[in-house]
Amino acid sequence: MLIAIGPAGASTVGTPPSKPVAAAETLAASNPAKPTIVLVHGAFADGTGWQHIIPILQRDGYPVIAVQNALTSLAEDVATTKRVIEAQKGPVVAVGHSYGGAVITGAAAGNSNVKALVYIAAFAPEAGEAIGAHTGKYPSALGHALRSDAAGFVTIDQAQFRDLFAKDVGAAEASVMAAAQKPIIGSAFASSVTGAAWKTIPSWYLVAKQDRAINPDLERFYAKRMGAITAEIKSSHVPFVSHPKEVARLIEQAASAPAK
Repeated sequence: MLIAIGPAGASTVGTPPSKPVAAAETLAASNPAKPTIVLVHGAFADGTGWQHIIPILQRDGYPVIAVQNALTSLAEDVATTKRVIEAQKGPVVAVGHSYGGAVITGAAAGNSNVKALVYIAAFAPEAGEAIGAHTGKYPSALGHALRSDAAGFVTIDQAQFRDLFAKDVGAAEASVMAAAQKPIIGSAFASSVTGAAWKTIPSWYLVAKQDRAINPDLERFYAKRMGAITAEIKSSHVPFVSHPKEVARLIEQAASAPAK
C-alpha cells in the first residue's frame, strides 16, 4: 500500500488533523497506553541524530528511547537493541534508519510486544541475507566516498558527506554531522540476522526519493518484498533531519494503527 506524505506532513491515507500542543498533552494524559517508540540509528551516526524527531513524539504523548549502538558488529547492535526493546513495558514501535533497519529486523524478531516496525530509508534483509546483498544490483554513489581506517572502521569522506548523505540539510548542521560521524566496522555490511521481524510484524517504509546513500529503487524493493505500508518523500538519506514532521507523522501512523 502506497501513501504520500506532503510538504506539511499530510498523508493521503488516514492522517488525523494536527492538534495544538495543549490538546495533545491532554490526550496523552487520558491515554497512557501509547506504545514506546524505540529509535535505532544507522551507520555514521548515533542516537542524537533523532534530536528533531524526539520532541515531536514526546509532545504527542509517546514515550521515546533512542538506542546507542556501538557499530562494532551487527550481532552486538542487534543484542543491544533487543535488550532495550525487552526492557520496555507494554507495546513498542521499533524505528530503524539505514543500517538500523537491519538491526530492528533482527532485534524485534519473535517479540510479541513489538506492534509495528518503521523503516526510514533502511535496509530490511531476509534472515541469513547479508545487509549488502543487493547493493550490486542497486548501486549508490556512496561507496566511492567511504574511507576505512587501519582497524577496518568506515566513515564518509567529510568533503562529500553533505552531497551524498544530507543534501537537503543546512550546511552548518550537515558539517556537524560529517565531523561527528560514528565509524562502523566495514564487515557489518556482510553480516546477516538470524530472523526477519517484518515477516510477522506489520511494517511501514519511508522511501527517500533523492537518496544517494541507498538507491531509492532498493528501498522500494525492500518495501514491496515485506508488504509494507509505503510512503515516499522528496528527501536525501536523512529525512528525519530534513523533514522531521513528516517522518514523525509516519511513525505515529504506525503507532496508532489497530493491532493485527
